[in-house]
Amino acid sequence: MATSEALPVPGFLARERTIAGPGFSRWLVPPAALAIHLCIGMAYGFSVFWLPLSKAIGITESVACPADISFIGRLTSTTCDWKLSMLGWTYTIFFIFLGSAAAIWGGWLERAGPRKAGVVAAFCWCGGLVISAFGVMIHQLWLMWLGSGIIGGIGLGLGYISPVSTLIKWFPDRRGMATGMAIMGFGGGAMIGAPLADKLMKYFATPQSVGVWETFLTLAAIYFVFMIGGALSYRVPPEGWQPANWNPAKAKAQKLVTDKHVHLHTAWRTRDFWLMWGVLTLNVSAGIGILGMASPLLQEVFGGRLIGVQATFDQLTPAQKSQIAAIAAGFTGLLSLFNIGGRIFWASLSDRIGRKVTYAVFFLLGIAIYASVPGIALTFNLALFVAVFCVALSMYGGGFSTIPAYLADIFGTRMVGAIHGRILTAWSTAGVLGPVLINYIRDYQLDHGVAKAQAYSLTMYILAGLLVLGFICNLLIKPVDPKYYMSPEEIAAEDRTLKAQNGRPVTASPGAGEASAGWLIPAAWLAVWIPLGWGVWMTLQKAVLLFK
Repeated sequence: MATSEALPVPGFLARERTIAGPGFSRWLVPPAALAIHLCIGMAYGFSVFWLPLSKAIGITESVACPADISFIGRLTSTTCDWKLSMLGWTYTIFFIFLGSAAAIWGGWLERAGPRKAGVVAAFCWCGGLVISAFGVMIHQLWLMWLGSGIIGGIGLGLGYISPVSTLIKWFPDRRGMATGMAIMGFGGGAMIGAPLADKLMKYFATPQSVGVWETFLTLAAIYFVFMIGGALSYRVPPEGWQPANWNPAKAKAQKLVTDKHVHLHTAWRTRDFWLMWGVLTLNVSAGIGILGMASPLLQEVFGGRLIGVQATFDQLTPAQKSQIAAIAAGFTGLLSLFNIGGRIFWASLSDRIGRKVTYAVFFLLGIAIYASVPGIALTFNLALFVAVFCVALSMYGGGFSTIPAYLADIFGTRMVGAIHGRILTAWSTAGVLGPVLINYIRDYQLDHGVAKAQAYSLTMYILAGLLVLGFICNLLIKPVDPKYYMSPEEIAAEDRTLKAQNGRPVTASPGAGEASAGWLIPAAWLAVWIPLGWGVWMTLQKAVLLFK
């Protein structure tokens, strides 16, 4: 009793203060997660800023730096503009720090709870945008890399994994669907943020400014409201809670689904962890490769045929190239829609057919698609070409949304958020491997006289080869050796540590999770579906150009 009285009172952001009480519905958690993912997903849309930022000094056209200027000089110069290649490094920094932050602080997230992690993510992501705005104002690229790249990247990592463990615990009956609904938002963030940023830059543009720093500050304010709202709406289920009419024995009967738990410090030492790391790395490398080359590939393969002209890409006039660039933008937008749709579709399907079978489909279907693209390109069948790329991108998104549920099946639910954080280092690896592989192979072929329309064939065969390796890794995944499971004594020790850190648990209703919550559920979903619907509409308007 004396020990119990000595427990600290949990703070507002403590995990114990987020335990669901009477009248709470589990269907309020996915829109809270979406609110955060739709904001941090703007990382995918940052390229909308590159062209304006490359003219931040010259306003109407770029002011070139002296040929002998040093690398540090380019980062700190206030008299010449930044190159697109230097701005593009922000992408690489984003995803390196996303994976690193998720891996380093995943264990802390499990102890601290999703609310605290979501709030920290909001301050990092939005604070990074504010620092970037200041960097643009005084024209210091290193401040953009520090703000959005490093600090913002940490916010990306924490925000990305913050809902995973919570959603899996709320939806043990539909793990794939639950994580798919949240992670769908990361794919959709750019669909909202990119057109919104474009409109804001045009609104703020003046003869003295391209409107980027003002847009950064505006987005930071909007995103902060949504992210804090999402973080404060997180709730975790009471200990031992399970959905009504759910039979855990049925789930346990599946070969790869365990009701045991593997500790974070043990999981990454197992063979299965590294096989799953390989599965994610190879699937994402192929997908990022496709995503990065989609627009130039369409333009260079189809050339003038996109606008009814019998001419190769190099034979087109600047005006005609501008026309097909607009069509390619519609193609990229359509791929984004399938990237998003694939996240919820494939993750939900995995609840029925199993995670291992779902990944087997990704790899086998992906091998067939990538190996057939060179042949399809020779037929100049636009509809078929677009269709196979859309399916490929749906599986790229599906790979991200299915992996958390796969991890929960193999390693249990107790530490799944932290384990997911560790495995996201595969994303960081793929974010470097995929684009570098694609770009260098293409440049090598062009340098050796290969026509632009055929320069992607070898690349596609190499991507298909990566997927063969991924299929083998997935095939080798088996249930974890029982020696790695946490013992009842280890679980009890973990519980005592959490109790000592977070204080006395708040009393929770054992029926939490199934209540209707009245008007709150439709209101919460509308708050995220209205902006997402606007982004989808804007994307569809561009996609229509493909088939005009």
